[in-house]
Amino acid sequence: MSWLVALAVLALALLGAPIFALMGALALWLFHGAHISTTAVIIELYRLATLPALIAIPLFTFAGYVLAESGAPRRLVNLAEALFGWLPGGVAVSALLACALFTAFTGASGVTIIALGGLVYPLLRRQNYPKDFSLGLVGTTGSLGLLFPPSLPIILYALVGKVSIDRLFAAAAVPGTLLLVILCAYAVLVASRRGVKRAAFSAAACAAAARAAIWEIPLPLLVIGGIYGGIFTASEAAAVMSFYVLAVEMFVYGDIQPRALPGLVRRSMMLVGAIFIVLGTALGLTNYLIDAEIPARLFGVLNARLHSPWAFLACLNVFLLVVNMVEIFSAIVIVVPIIVPVAVQFGIDPIHLGTLFLLNLELGYMTPPLGLNLFLSSRRFNEPLPVLYRATFPFWAMLLAALALVTYVPRLSLWLPDALKIL
Repeated sequence: MSWLVALAVLALALLGAPIFALMGALALWLFHGAHISTTAVIIELYRLATLPALIAIPLFTFAGYVLAESGAPRRLVNLAEALFGWLPGGVAVSALLACALFTAFTGASGVTIIALGGLVYPLLRRQNYPKDFSLGLVGTTGSLGLLFPPSLPIILYALVGKVSIDRLFAAAAVPGTLLLVILCAYAVLVASRRGVKRAAFSAAACAAAARAAIWEIPLPLLVIGGIYGGIFTASEAAAVMSFYVLAVEMFVYGDIQPRALPGLVRRSMMLVGAIFIVLGTALGLTNYLIDAEIPARLFGVLNARLHSPWAFLACLNVFLLVVNMVEIFSAIVIVVPIIVPVAVQFGIDPIHLGTLFLLNLELGYMTPPLGLNLFLSSRRFNEPLPVLYRATFPFWAMLLAALALVTYVPRLSLWLPDALKIL
């Protein structure tokens, strides 16, 4: 009977049934079969609704939608180009930094490709960067900011994995910076080999770009500096960012008209509602899995075959890469509660595990054949998927090498939260 139910769920998923409906139905069926009241699923929904940190998700999501609909993407790209365009590979470096920053604040990789891709890709091609490099860079940078606060996946992981959001923010920052440095170095190498001409530095252009973005420049310092400086928590940072972004984009720049605000609120909260529904039903399902001691059984199976944390981490990275390539938010809420207890028994720090999960999430976005960013880039730039596969491979390989480094050097993740004494 269990196999029949599993096959039915898989078939319905392939036919396009909503993932939350499948998880909710499966949770109800499992609890009923175990003669446990199905109110256990509803209890998980209630527990989710009472989490104090939950308010950060709708606030950060709303702020991200406001930024995406405003002129912020254009101002960010102009500022980055004015500041770094005179360096070797400066235009590509500025694109990397602008896209990473934008993704961090919008919390959505796809939004970056749609909002900034049309600005960055033509800019790179005008500077004589190779087509494959330009496509690969734009397809890759859409997910780079997921390791920087106030990234939505970090908040979701912390809520589901029951770890400190502030500590995970700090833990992901160093690996995120490492990825940016690696890709920036590659951009400089490509520019040097291609003979890309550097733009002449213009103090007037820098001043003009800074004046245009003067109200958006303090945003990273306000949010990231406030969190790391202990001025406010992640939830308080979400409220500050939402208020600041709305006030600036509506009343200072005038990019958001009052009549457009209800539509923005509706679209952003539809995404939040979808996340919460998936999160609630998935927590109900994982509650059963934990009660049924699935993590303990999984550890027993793995312990019999894997005899070191290193081997476990290697297998875990392969598993997470496949899962994150297929379904991202569901992967967080379903997989995390199962793998965290197993990883702890192998002696792996939950914060380090969270960083690895997020790194795999970045890679999953651009992993053939199902990586979401590949599909978005294909549609955005009217290029066939095989072209995107080839273009993103060098970037994918570099991120994979960085993942291996972070996997086996835990201090890269744990150094900053320990140094800042974040609990």
